[in-house]
Amino acid sequence: MQKQILTAGKKSGLLALLALASCTSVQTQEQSQQTQAAVEQKQEETNPLLKKWTGPYGGVPAFDKMNLADLKPAMEKAMAMNLAEIEAIANNPQPATFENTIEEMERAGEELGRVFTYYGIWSSNVSTPEFRKLQAEMAPKISEFSSKISQNEKLFQRVKTVYDNAQKNPLPADQQRVVQLVYEGFAMEGADLSPEAKERYAEINKELSSLYTSFSNNVLGDEEKYVVYITKDQLGGLPESFVKAAAKAAADRGQEGKYAITNTRSSMDQFLTYSDERALREKVWNNYYSRADNGDANDNNENIAKILKLRNERVKLMGYDNYAQWRLQNRMAKNPEAAMDLMQAVWPAALARVKEEVADMQQIANKTSKTKITIEPWDYRYYAEKVRQEKYDLNSDEVKQYLELGNLTQAIFYTAGELFNFNFTPVPEGSVPVFHEDVKVWEVTDKTTGEHIGLWYLDPFARQGKRSGAWATTYRAFTTFDGKETVLASNNSNFVKPAPGEPVLVSWDDAETFFHEFGHALHFLASNVKYPTLNSGVRDYTEFQSQLLERWLSTDKVINQYLKHYKTNEPMPKELVAKIKKASTFNQGFATTEFLASALMDMHFHLADPEGLDPDKFERETLGKLNMPKEVVMRHRSPHFGHVFSGEGYATGYYGYLWADVLTSDAAEAFAEAPGGFYDEEVAARLVKYLFAPRNSMDPAEAYRKFRGRDAKIDALMRDRGFPVPEPQTKK
Repeated sequence: MQKQILTAGKKSGLLALLALASCTSVQTQEQSQQTQAAVEQKQEETNPLLKKWTGPYGGVPAFDKMNLADLKPAMEKAMAMNLAEIEAIANNPQPATFENTIEEMERAGEELGRVFTYYGIWSSNVSTPEFRKLQAEMAPKISEFSSKISQNEKLFQRVKTVYDNAQKNPLPADQQRVVQLVYEGFAMEGADLSPEAKERYAEINKELSSLYTSFSNNVLGDEEKYVVYITKDQLGGLPESFVKAAAKAAADRGQEGKYAITNTRSSMDQFLTYSDERALREKVWNNYYSRADNGDANDNNENIAKILKLRNERVKLMGYDNYAQWRLQNRMAKNPEAAMDLMQAVWPAALARVKEEVADMQQIANKTSKTKITIEPWDYRYYAEKVRQEKYDLNSDEVKQYLELGNLTQAIFYTAGELFNFNFTPVPEGSVPVFHEDVKVWEVTDKTTGEHIGLWYLDPFARQGKRSGAWATTYRAFTTFDGKETVLASNNSNFVKPAPGEPVLVSWDDAETFFHEFGHALHFLASNVKYPTLNSGVRDYTEFQSQLLERWLSTDKVINQYLKHYKTNEPMPKELVAKIKKASTFNQGFATTEFLASALMDMHFHLADPEGLDPDKFERETLGKLNMPKEVVMRHRSPHFGHVFSGEGYATGYYGYLWADVLTSDAAEAFAEAPGGFYDEEVAARLVKYLFAPRNSMDPAEAYRKFRGRDAKIDALMRDRGFPVPEPQTKK
């Protein structure tokens, strides 16, 4: 679950501001004059990062014109332009209406949205030391800028007027939802605070923005710094494809003749699964799980302590007991207690399964190891693979021979065609600018009408300067506001780049992640909303659609047509498919426990009193109280838990993957029970209509009920993982 979604807003000033990063400050007359002058200069703009996107497909980002020297002036000018637009809305002498306040806010920030698209690419895909220096400089400025909007008193009063009027005389459904979301955004960011409290609120956000940047760059620094080089005699057990990729990675780093194990999940995971060299497994494991926790300049423990204190202080200004209480009020869970209840319902079953898995592994280790060993965390993947082979006669490397990236890409296109009626066609080479030669682009059209839906960009490979994990993002979201705008969606992975002419073979888990992230892209592409704000997401719901799409990887139609041996082109044999399906709940103790440990730690961090908190000690003590098995480590240890500490998108929200998985398992059973199975036209139509196309124009719980006819139940999730289904609660 390294799956992380990044979204970049398009028009709405509030969306493009990185989700209302907050706080006070009233513009002086001089500032207003400066920003007005910036707007007047709009027509003379020469900075390529600010220019309107031109070219085919409704205009595309000028990724080929990206020059770091242009970024700072472009950001400063775009922020000034946006502030001028916001000031004009706030100071409109006419009474506040939906049209002159909310719609004008939706319209504002075009230039800013474009600049943040480029900023996001530098940050996630092509970071450099020079960019990181600029990022550290700009983070507090972005926070200050955001504060001038989210704490603009005149603007908030206009929004509140529209909101209050809409409570008495409801607007059309989509407008009512926009007003609700915009008003809630202001209210949650302390718009009602006193001037003194607003000032402190703004200061806190400014400090946090710098800490988030520092946290993120420290993790990236350790991912680049710690590389393990091995020699030919240390390759025992490693698959041929991995060996070739490791040789290339070493050569790229000036270590010709050696093999590089890079400090990324895809490299670490494979090495720990297959390498016979136990001491090297321990070294690679330590490098990966101690990222930003080495007591040096990249150590993040102090950053975590500061972040937790500042978050707590900020929400207390608004009267909340803790950060979790504030954050979850507009999520599906509504409060931390509901989120904790779900996690605690699954946790005991996961721990019990880990105990069984470790016993199975220890048995094999006792039989096969030359020296007596006790299973340690760096042994788990290695011996789990041995158990898989013994129990299910299933070899992960054999499975990988049928999971070639090109075929998997065609498989996700097929799925999109069957469920969404989308067609994917490669764009002519050179017709759409890209930010790296590895990036490929496809046009998405309606299969029946040929209507243009948007573009899909794929950046598949790990490289220096690219953050780890997998994620999806939008460069332009769909709206019909001020004319129809088509989608520019992107998927980003960190597959190990193969040697020239070699195939990209991935694990079953990585193939599922590929489908998962494509689910986010389909959520963007299927959007059918008018207003930009309605493309926003509810964190514990937004992972549901993508997790659901993972299920199509194991459908017969995908397996028979696209999971073909990379050499013979023969489809995966039925016997191997049967083994995979039989082993579907295998290792669920490990998978569930490593995820849930991270989710529980996230919640415990934000429920605790942060005064004097030592993150390293708190992590150890909390995991001890949870009876965390010593053989398993958190999927994301705190010092590199970017979901939670490099921003606020997943803070007290990492549980959302499990919440979404309850919906996923339940919805998958709706398909499984239908006459047409996972390709049932009626269920697919409801899927698109209620769960994808509306985005955030409908309350998620209501949308799910419209799709399923009832609320989701936890039972399907427990069945999926091979855990005992809870007994129905009876009233006494």
